Amino acid sequence: MMLCTRLTNANILTMDPDHPVARDLGIWRGRIAGLDEAVASLPAREVVDLHGATVLPGFIDSHVHLSWTGLKARTPSISGLTRVDDVLAAIEDAVSRRGPAGTWVSIGGYDQRALGRHLTAAELDRVGHGRRIFLMHDSGHACVVNTAVLDLLPADVPHDDGLLVEQAMGAVRRLRLPHAQCDLADAIEHAARACLAEGVTACAEAGIGGGLLGHSPVELGAYQLLRDQGRLPLRIQLMPGGDTLKPSGAHEQDGIPRALDLGLRTGFGDDWLSVGPLKIYTDGGMMARTAALTEPYEGLDHTGRLQDDAERLRDLIVDGHLGGWQLAVHAIGDRAADLALDALEHAQRLRPRPDARHRIEHAGLIRPDQLPRMARLGVSAVVQPNFLRYFGDDYATVMGERRAPWMYRGRGFLSHGITVVGSSDRPVADGSPLRAIQFMVERASASGRLIGPDEGLTVDEALRAYTVAGAYACRWDATAGSLTPGKRADLVVLGDDPRRVEPSRIGGIDVVTTVVDGRDTKGTWAA
Repeated sequence: MMLCTRLTNANILTMDPDHPVARDLGIWRGRIAGLDEAVASLPAREVVDLHGATVLPGFIDSHVHLSWTGLKARTPSISGLTRVDDVLAAIEDAVSRRGPAGTWVSIGGYDQRALGRHLTAAELDRVGHGRRIFLMHDSGHACVVNTAVLDLLPADVPHDDGLLVEQAMGAVRRLRLPHAQCDLADAIEHAARACLAEGVTACAEAGIGGGLLGHSPVELGAYQLLRDQGRLPLRIQLMPGGDTLKPSGAHEQDGIPRALDLGLRTGFGDDWLSVGPLKIYTDGGMMARTAALTEPYEGLDHTGRLQDDAERLRDLIVDGHLGGWQLAVHAIGDRAADLALDALEHAQRLRPRPDARHRIEHAGLIRPDQLPRMARLGVSAVVQPNFLRYFGDDYATVMGERRAPWMYRGRGFLSHGITVVGSSDRPVADGSPLRAIQFMVERASASGRLIGPDEGLTVDEALRAYTVAGAYACRWDATAGSLTPGKRADLVVLGDDPRRVEPSRIGGIDVVTTVVDGRDTKGTWAA
């Protein structure tokens, strides 16, 4: 047997307990052929001496928004501006570069916290000059629009002087023509290449075709277009939005009340592009103060909100389970988590599916009493550590001293046997797995504030969240997550060993290269 590539003189951390560390790794036809003595003497078309560099399984980002990330990169932004007058001037400048009156002008980078308050429709009117202004909140859970947009909305869509949140924001998005598949494909490719640069070899796109962030009713076609054109840079799993389900009309014996057309569900596809969980939103976000809590936000008189009537949300979760879907239930606040757990428990009673691998996306605020329930139901917690790294000072303030340690837990989940899965939610937060891993160990925000330090993980546990656990949550564990013979040759080469440096240095470790399907994405290997 002649290998395509043999890596040698490397510090290979396999994440496989049967062979945890190796020096040599063989690659054949996009798969791992073997480790150490099993491949050291085999001929290879190419031998790569890594001079002691560290090799890990490629990172898996289990919750991203590639379309939104790519589109946001080419959208005018007001990020970093802290004065209302400067923001309005930037918006007016963007407006001047667009078409005639009636043209839509999208602006990204909006976050009211930097300004101390929300902008108003009247303020946008002054700089809009007849255009339709759509100011997207960085959380993805709110927007601010001007009167030219409000005039197009049905009278029953609620807003607060141009501010629309959650489902009301969705009403604005539905006014606009969907993005073309070719434009979405370009945006997805741009974002996917940014993932590659950070060591990510596979990711899960958290909501297409519907929900708050769908960009087209035929959005899946944009990913297929990339695949057909040979432009898909990494492996992608797609989560259809929960509202894409419709009454199935299936035989009563099937017990499937709602489905996608033709009964498509989790698992359809191949190693490069596949259908993953059904994405269901139950509440909003902490940044927009719409995450559904059982007690009010500190300093405010409200507890956030659910996305819809609680009973309708429960029915959607149950129907998704009955339809055979793995479910990815967005629940940031503890009240939303209660709803999700109640519905999942009821669904499992109706039709037990022990290996359903349902997931709670974000699990942003989980009370101590909710941990045993999550464990009993076997749900994974798909967390975003960089939320607290970059927004933690604000989040800890609005949660208060008692609740702050419950946010985006680590140790609390693991000690109850709950799988902790790392993700970014890019572009909401920084996408770097290494910086997220550093936070999971340190539990320190960018300012140095410790947030729930007792929730800190070991470096090995944090690495597992972005490799083995990510593969499990995405149902890729038979083919990814560890550098085990027979699995995909997807790996990342690092300039240092995260286990051997000070935790404060983990986020700054250089990503030397990312390898997908045995091919170095920087083009220096011939495998």
